[in-house]
Amino acid sequence: MADRDPAPTSRARRSLRERMGTWLRPRARPGDPDGPASGPDAVVSAVPGMGPRLILAGPTKDPGDPAESTVAEGTVAGDTVVGETVVGVAFRVWAPHASAVAVAGTFNGWSPTANPLGDEGNGFWSTDVAAARPGDEFKYVLTSPDGAGLWRIDPYAAHLTSSVGNTVVPTQFDWADGSFRAPDRADLVVYELHVGSFNDSPGGPPGALPAVEARLDHLVALGVTVIELMPPAEFPGGFSWGYNPSSIFAVESDYGGPDALKALVKAAHARGIAVWCDVVYNHVGPSDLTIWRYDGYSAGPDDGGVYFYGDERAATPWGRWNRPDYSAGEVRQYLRDNALSWLGDYRMDGLRWDATAWIRNIDGGTDPARDLPDGASLMRWINDEIQAHHPGAVCVAEDLRRDPRVTAPTAQGGLGFASQWDDAFVHPIRAAVITPDDGDRDMNSVAAAITNRYGADALSRVIYTESHDEDANGSSRVPEEIWPGNATSWYSKKRSTLGAAVVMTAPGIPMIFQGQEFLADGYFADDRPLDWTRATTFAGIVELYRDLIALRRNLGGQTAGLRGQGVAVHHVNQADKLVAFHRWDLMGPRDSTVVLANFSERAFDDYRLGFPRSGSWRVRFNSDWAGYDPEFAGTPSDPVWVDAPGRDGMAYSGSVGVGPYTAIILSQDA
Repeated sequence: MADRDPAPTSRARRSLRERMGTWLRPRARPGDPDGPASGPDAVVSAVPGMGPRLILAGPTKDPGDPAESTVAEGTVAGDTVVGETVVGVAFRVWAPHASAVAVAGTFNGWSPTANPLGDEGNGFWSTDVAAARPGDEFKYVLTSPDGAGLWRIDPYAAHLTSSVGNTVVPTQFDWADGSFRAPDRADLVVYELHVGSFNDSPGGPPGALPAVEARLDHLVALGVTVIELMPPAEFPGGFSWGYNPSSIFAVESDYGGPDALKALVKAAHARGIAVWCDVVYNHVGPSDLTIWRYDGYSAGPDDGGVYFYGDERAATPWGRWNRPDYSAGEVRQYLRDNALSWLGDYRMDGLRWDATAWIRNIDGGTDPARDLPDGASLMRWINDEIQAHHPGAVCVAEDLRRDPRVTAPTAQGGLGFASQWDDAFVHPIRAAVITPDDGDRDMNSVAAAITNRYGADALSRVIYTESHDEDANGSSRVPEEIWPGNATSWYSKKRSTLGAAVVMTAPGIPMIFQGQEFLADGYFADDRPLDWTRATTFAGIVELYRDLIALRRNLGGQTAGLRGQGVAVHHVNQADKLVAFHRWDLMGPRDSTVVLANFSERAFDDYRLGFPRSGSWRVRFNSDWAGYDPEFAGTPSDPVWVDAPGRDGMAYSGSVGVGPYTAIILSQDA
């Protein structure tokens, strides 16, 4: 590195500062044009100003003179234009209580004095280092209020050597043409997965992002259109669910870091699959927490410093005193920038926000006296910002308070999420398939779960029977819950697939959890990899899921109603444990779809129910088909002739054969 200038010239610094002027000055709050940025309405800095940013010279400029470069900046994760030359790195950090800041790294022999950052006079410090290059490691050296020297990770770091290691200057990534069109909302079928256990071998380190990429073709064949990654942000150690982020911008080092995540997104997009990831803003840490007392300031023994509330609002169930201060403009900007980074730097297509009830209420509850208005306004602002910068990106809330305001537009006072996880679906449907005794199954609860929605849009909810939460925390995978220790039993196969059929036919965005399609057993754990031999052993069950997903997406052009908004549960038989419902978009042949779900062990050869139109109705799916599993009986469900008299409030009726614990899907050709 001797051939690199150890520090940028003052001319280079002035040139960059002039070109970045609007990025580096905090904007005043509305109504206070000259005042400093603070408070919940403040906008501190646009994304390009923070973190280590590559200084780029365009191909027509002289790469040897930073002052003559175009000074276009890369992103915090190194997303740049191919053909540009790196001529240095811009560093910027928020440390309002530090009396001095420097950057030390491999580019200056880890000198704590060679490259001081300039004080912008507003809590921000910045400089440019011409000697720094992609792959260099560094830390900031802050002088705290008591004079101590603090070596700190960059809060905006995208790449760390470990959760307590060094920040790595981002490398450039070639996205190639980058052309991808995310599926429309009616075509969304979500596959939730955990990187560390999705494709791994027992006993070794956690699975990594390239291993997920290696299984993408399985997901393509299955027919899912979205993979949702449990949180990929840096956390302590190698094994974790990811909901304890230590650095929210960094991609977990044991997973492969930022370039591995970009490669996965690129590969998924090439196969037509969108990618979402989980973000955690209700708390951070608590261990190895980058921003804890970042500049040395603390108001007391439990106070985390400038990024956190200084009173009871900081308290969370996940480590205490680690809720970010949603009222501070700089902290709000930090969280906003993070959301935009996943969508911009990594070209993801959506975000699932963890436990949003704990962002808008101190206790995650519904007591208005405990509300956090700053948290609610933060979510509105970030969702508006996302749509302004990434129109069409899908943001989903895990709120679980059954509150339609979560998915109401921000202009109407809502939080602006596109959809929310629906516990009013998962709990009654899981209960209906897990409960041992048929007599205890509640068909009215099943009917209510099928028709529930938040507002006018059926897609304002995500529906599922399995997720990382439902399959852990004292519970197990659905087949395991049905028969503990015998998850491959006939009962487990029949009733778990019946639940999946309801997921794929009820209105909402359907989601399955990793391995659900091949009867993953036990409970979910971050150190318990999926057993991929089961995909072969239970190839018929995989085919059942594939057929359900194809019908949900109307790939055969025969079940458009499953993508539509219309639903009516027109038949509820509490005594015999059957439910039937009608789904439609525009109605008519190859659109109107009738689903009959039998939640009992009894088969029916000639079960009569109402239909919306007369004529021949074709069976598109029978979950009792013996081709799905040799233990299935294959109860006949021949094409159904429908005519008068009416039944169940409909003008016509017909008789359907349905096996035990079986779902039948029917529609018309003409």
